[in-house]
Amino acid sequence: MPGFADRLNGIGISASAAMTDKATALKAEGLKIISLSSGEPDFPTPAHAVEAAVEAARSGDTKYPPQAGKPALRKAIQAKFLRENNLDYALDEILVANGAKQIIYDAMMATINPGDEVVLPTPYWISYADIARLGGAEIVQVPCPAASNFRLSAADLDAAITPRTKWLVLNFPNNPTGACCPRKDMEEIAAVMLKHEHVWIMTDDIYEHLVYDDFDFCTLAEVEPRLKERVLTVNGVSKAYAMTGWRVGFCGGPRELIAVMNNMQGQSTSGINTLAQAAAIAALEGPQDFLRERAAEYQMRRDLVVSLLNAIPGVQCHTPQGAFYVYPDISACIGKVTPEGRQIKTDADFVMALLEEKQVATVQGGAYGMSPFFRISYATSVETLREGCQRIAEFVQSLK
Repeated sequence: MPGFADRLNGIGISASAAMTDKATALKAEGLKIISLSSGEPDFPTPAHAVEAAVEAARSGDTKYPPQAGKPALRKAIQAKFLRENNLDYALDEILVANGAKQIIYDAMMATINPGDEVVLPTPYWISYADIARLGGAEIVQVPCPAASNFRLSAADLDAAITPRTKWLVLNFPNNPTGACCPRKDMEEIAAVMLKHEHVWIMTDDIYEHLVYDDFDFCTLAEVEPRLKERVLTVNGVSKAYAMTGWRVGFCGGPRELIAVMNNMQGQSTSGINTLAQAAAIAALEGPQDFLRERAAEYQMRRDLVVSLLNAIPGVQCHTPQGAFYVYPDISACIGKVTPEGRQIKTDADFVMALLEEKQVATVQGGAYGMSPFFRISYATSVETLREGCQRIAEFVQSLK
């Protein structure tokens, strides 16, 4: 058989996707699986966005789209950045792609050379590291410990940057921890990055609207305008508008960077689905009040899950201020044995045993660069969350 590309060595299937696939397979066998592994809103896409897509199809908006995104959508994104983030981008400083993941891929593939370094505050979303490695980069982790509420220390960041650093990736609210970055912390990060003029900075703001406890969201280019020419501000409609399947991500950034990213996109997918673009325009330009209502629902779920998990001896769960994840510490479970005789040596062992013995799907913390933790998504019904936490409690209490 002909060989495969070396660049895929060490690149595996996303742990969250793998756990979701495993849970789906067990469901097919007739087991009642509680799935807490998928980072996908359980709310419906707004009706006006769906209607916009239907109307676009009926009106014949079904031809090849502009590669960088339709002008009407880029204008809607331009207005969003100005309205919500105080960021003024020209239309040729905006790119639309097949989800925020493709934006990240385009950016890294258009800029990274073998031997470059990508700095990741840790825990980090799995795909940042895998995409960077595909480009030949090395990952430099900056631990953000639970004792500090998973917040990034500016001093630790400064110490991690070298002459080989190509990118810093910021993701607040964070996947997997739900940690947010207060404005004071962002100002300190900005002060560090002003010193390192050779580094691009990516801010993945996909969970921007999912913040709680009156947290004041901010993004780096807004906090420090002098960095705007090195910052790629990434966002999309997937999480806030419950449009994961529509695959619409977007970004604003310096013209030269957007141009090379657009070139990279042209060699892979070209422009994105015209009907999805119509739906995204309607989402961005339509009513926004429901975003606060949904955030309030997520906050209620967060409070429920945190209280239920912290009632379990052997589990410690912080209270996140954003996204829809919790990242409990299971240090006390390591080294114990399940009723079926499995020894829990790692958080990967923990989540696999939890799935196979109690039918609860979660994701191991090691996949995000920090152990021993596991990630739970509370983007599901209260009934499902109660049942899932009850099974987790039974599982932990059964360990010997």
